[in-house]
Amino acid sequence: MGGLLKEIYKSRALYLFISPFYLLFLIFSVFPIFFSMYLSVQKWDGIGEMTYVGFGNFTYMFTDPTFWQALVNNIALWILGNAPQLICALVVAFLINMTIVKYKGFFRIAYFLPNITSMVAVVIIFQSLFGSEYGLINFLLQKIGLPRIDWFSSSFGSRTAIAAMIGWRYMGYNAIIYLAGLQRIPRDLYEAAVIDGATTAQTFFRISLPLLKPIILFTVMMSTIGGFQIFTEPQVLAGTQSPYPGTDTIVLYMFREGFNYQHYGYAAAVSWVLFVIIGLLSIINWKFFNRSDD
Repeated sequence: MGGLLKEIYKSRALYLFISPFYLLFLIFSVFPIFFSMYLSVQKWDGIGEMTYVGFGNFTYMFTDPTFWQALVNNIALWILGNAPQLICALVVAFLINMTIVKYKGFFRIAYFLPNITSMVAVVIIFQSLFGSEYGLINFLLQKIGLPRIDWFSSSFGSRTAIAAMIGWRYMGYNAIIYLAGLQRIPRDLYEAAVIDGATTAQTFFRISLPLLKPIILFTVMMSTIGGFQIFTEPQVLAGTQSPYPGTDTIVLYMFREGFNYQHYGYAAAVSWVLFVIIGLLSIINWKFFNRSDD
């Protein structure tokens, strides 16, 4: 211990230069984590004194039907918004990686652009596309003889609109990650498969897919984390009114409890339950992929 302190003292100038980052990290990242943990067992409106309530916030949460409905909405949006776009991203990456495809750089940029577009702008555009009166989707439906759909009056319609936004924004991002993984697979494997008479589908399922498992696990985990933190899409979509049916997510519920009703202790408890849910799902994903390796 004494030796370590001496080494730190000898390099004090270097530690001084990097200290601002660690100080900011401690203040804005580490401290809020422990403070929210403490706050989750308190009742506090943000101004007065805190009152210790033990697990009262958690007990109330598990008996609140709004919380469970928000959890159901979140799971539905997570599945609708992530499962199709991850599959599409994998197929797109495989197609771009084929030797017959030219201008790969152009496709990389084109597919990545939606990810750097402002989420608020994306929501406004999709709000117009799914508009019940003058939306482009309803216009096309009527052109092929189908009835108009009031997308934002039902859970399925609202979730479909949000899932489309998520898919449009993150499909290209995940495709770029898959493409990077595909380019690390030796070309020899594909050439040997072609010589043996393997079809494109066989090379995809027998070579690309098994060797991409670590990358797929990464994207599934990141999609799980992002899928349970959906906030901007339903919030901007509904504007100042209540969330559309089926789009009241856990983060929206937590935000409303904390910043609209000043139930900061209860909101902190919700955040920790959300952390546990995401952690459990990540472990399940990790176990599933490891098991499939066996």
